[in-house]
Parts: sequence; structure tokens; C-alpha cells
Amino acid sequence: MSLTVRPAAAPDAAAVARIYNEGIADRLATFETRERSTGEVTAWLESPLPFLVAERDGEVVAFARVSPYSDRCVYEGVGEHGVYVARSARGGGVGRVLLEALCAAAAERGFYKLTSRVFTDNHPSRAVHLAAGFEEVGIQRRHGRLDGRWKDCVLVERLLGDAAA
Repeated sequence: MSLTVRPAAAPDAAAVARIYNEGIADRLATFETRERSTGEVTAWLESPLPFLVAERDGEVVAFARVSPYSDRCVYEGVGEHGVYVARSARGGGVGRVLLEALCAAAAERGFYKLTSRVFTDNHPSRAVHLAAGFEEVGIQRRHGRLDGRWKDCVLVERLLGDAAA
């Protein structure tokens, strides 16, 4: 079974929504609690920033995208990212391949850093970020509540382009 990584397109919206909604239901990857519709995901695709999907045997099994870190001009080269892998595809290296491709796409667009927050108890996500060259650079304690319980987040980042030299 081969894996193909490519830019996301409008026909991928339903699969991306399904994968994101699995992440919401699992309560391990996001503070979000409301499922997203295909229409909402279609709006995400309007962003000019990198948004990739991974396909295995013609089925979208993961996605990753970059969003602005801040609207302050000094941070123009910093992107916040998210990566979500369908339950059925977890543990097979899809996340690492997708993160590496996202970093390459972000660097091509002039980004010098990708960053994100990962729940401290999301050990698979922490491991895949480390495998893809990210570093854990800090912990944000009690960063938010999920289902009434405080969650801590690990800050991960990867320097890109000449910032990585």
C-alpha cells in the first residue's frame, strides 16, 4: 500500500471532516468539542497556506495544515500547524511522512518555523513530532479545560530553511 501526499482540494473536505471529528471524539488532540461539517472544512481550504492530505489506496487517511501564528508582522514566518491521522491509519508512519511534507511546503512558502501545542498525554503525537524533527521546547500548564478538566500542552517547534542552519 503506497502513501501519496498532495495538496488538499475541495473533494477532500468530507474525509478531512471525518478525520478531524475522530480527533475531537478521542479527546486527545484538540480542545474543540463540536464536530465540524464538510462545509466548514471546505472554508478551511480557501486559505492560501499549506494544507496537505495523505492518501492510501485512493482514500484520504490524514491531513495537516498551516495557519497563521499571529497577525503581528514580526511573526510572518511562523506558522501554527495541526496534523490528524484517521484511527485506521495510526501507528504506520503516516503522520511522520505528512509532517515532513508539511515542513517542506511551509519552507517553500517562506516560513522559518512551524509550531504547535500537543496535549502532554498525547504520547503518539509527541513521538511523531519528535520523529519528524520537531523539538519540545516547553510546557504550558493548565492551558485550557476539556470536559471540565485542565489540560497541559507541550510546545513543539521545528526550525525551517536558514533558521535551521
